Amino acid sequence: MGTRNSISSVQPDLEQPSHAGGHGSDDIDELDESRLAQFGYKQELNRDWGLAHNFGVSFSIISVITGLTTLFSYGLSTGGPAVMSISWIVVSFFTLLVAIAMAEIVSAIPTSGGPYFWSAMLAPPRWSPFLAWLTGWFNLLGQVAVTTGITFGLAGLVSTAITVKNPGYEPTAAKTIGIYAALLVSHGVVNTFGVKGLRLLNNVSIVLHSAGITALCIAVLAKAPKLQSAKFVFGTYHDGTAAEEGTEGWGQRASPAYVVLCGALLSQYTLTGFDASAHLSEETKKASWSAPIGVVSSVGFSSLFGFFVLMAFLFSIQDFESTLNSRYGQPVLQILVDVAGEDGALVLFSLIMLCVWHCGLFSMTSNSRMMFSFARDRGIPSFFHQVDDRFRSPIRAVWLAATLSFILALPSLGSEVAFAAATSIATIGLYLSYGLPIMIGFFWHKNFTAMKGPFNLGALSRVIAGAACLWICFITVVFCLPTANPVTSQTLNYTVVAVGILAVGSIGSWVVWARRWFTGPAAEVAEAMRLGVDITEPGALERKEKEALEGARMEGEREAREREEKQAPAVSE
Repeated sequence: MGTRNSISSVQPDLEQPSHAGGHGSDDIDELDESRLAQFGYKQELNRDWGLAHNFGVSFSIISVITGLTTLFSYGLSTGGPAVMSISWIVVSFFTLLVAIAMAEIVSAIPTSGGPYFWSAMLAPPRWSPFLAWLTGWFNLLGQVAVTTGITFGLAGLVSTAITVKNPGYEPTAAKTIGIYAALLVSHGVVNTFGVKGLRLLNNVSIVLHSAGITALCIAVLAKAPKLQSAKFVFGTYHDGTAAEEGTEGWGQRASPAYVVLCGALLSQYTLTGFDASAHLSEETKKASWSAPIGVVSSVGFSSLFGFFVLMAFLFSIQDFESTLNSRYGQPVLQILVDVAGEDGALVLFSLIMLCVWHCGLFSMTSNSRMMFSFARDRGIPSFFHQVDDRFRSPIRAVWLAATLSFILALPSLGSEVAFAAATSIATIGLYLSYGLPIMIGFFWHKNFTAMKGPFNLGALSRVIAGAACLWICFITVVFCLPTANPVTSQTLNYTVVAVGILAVGSIGSWVVWARRWFTGPAAEVAEAMRLGVDITEPGALERKEKEALEGARMEGEREAREREEKQAPAVSE
């Protein structure tokens, strides 16, 4: 792999021309490229994104309107308004802890590889390749599942919107898959040929997701014939987990607490994808600062903004039962129809769908960057580590992301809960890949301390990391639980199957063959990072290792002298 095999191959790449004019921009570009070179990589992607763009991509992928709209029916059925509102507050708090812990790592290691690269850098040499391999595959699964959840959800929204003026249209699973495929192709085409336009679309997405959705919510609240009480929003519990008429839900079969835990999926799935700021760090100026700020600010703002959107929808419900059992099969659309009529609702719903389209677009952008980087380190075939010279896009990785996302949605042809399962897979896969490097930094904190960047939590680092890891362990168990009763082939939550297959497959493949050739990031780069050495400085790593050996020798001699001094009085007596 020409981008990382030797230190000598790195140095010429630092002389690439800057992307922006002005001496200040030149200096920033050189610092960013020099920092990337310290990880053993050359600058291959255009580095012309600023903090606002970096934030915008994560904000667009989190896209609270996407998660809330596509899972609103799930939320009303699995706990109701009370669980939806209260769980949003709780989940937001713990997700922010995860984001802060991640941001500290991003600041130290700003590369497009994201979580798997962090695991390799933070782990001891003996465990580095294995943990990078495991983290990379969980992150890849989560990335693919997020793209699936977003775009498949949009396909469902499109199908639903068609029925408003065409009551005879039946949105079958096959038709939805066809719409889904067309949407994936649209995202793939833009990511292939429109990389320069992604920044413009990113700005459009920020405006749509902030100003556009704010205006929508204010309009809904102002136009609603009546508003629900706070008691309804924060106190109405509903258990609709019975899959068949005449059967009991999980609240009766197990406990209302079980339903509450499962209902938190809406909030946790919505607040995913903020690792996009890390995956785009190689295209971001001042990445050691801009990328971590992008991670934290996108989660913080999305948490506050998402609560506002959720409250607007819940307070605007006109009749709970008719909203839950909407003839459109989409409670958010029913709320809009009740408030603005069918014509007005379609206009507002089109705005939501446009936001979801942008969310899916940038999810594929982030997904392809992760795959590009993983291929660079041979985690997946190196065929996918290729940047088109003309369009400056990792085209092969883009279409790999599209293909895998399509395949993951195929179970929807025979499963009633496929979409909820896809969202669970996305949530668990991504959060496990977030949690592994955070956990490694927690247990091998000395390695992490040596390489910290400007975003440094100091004494709070391990406290926040520990809390983040415990939360990730908790949601990993909860979101594998079945959400519909009775459990049949149609209602099985196949999340545990998909995650289990990936875990067994990645570990098994490591034991059988991957351990023989996968080294992750170059060993000398990892060692330099642990020692806090600039690997682009000739002889720096060797000098640091020599100093470490000399220090160890002197420490041994000091201990020997101390032992001799302690033994001397005994001999004289």
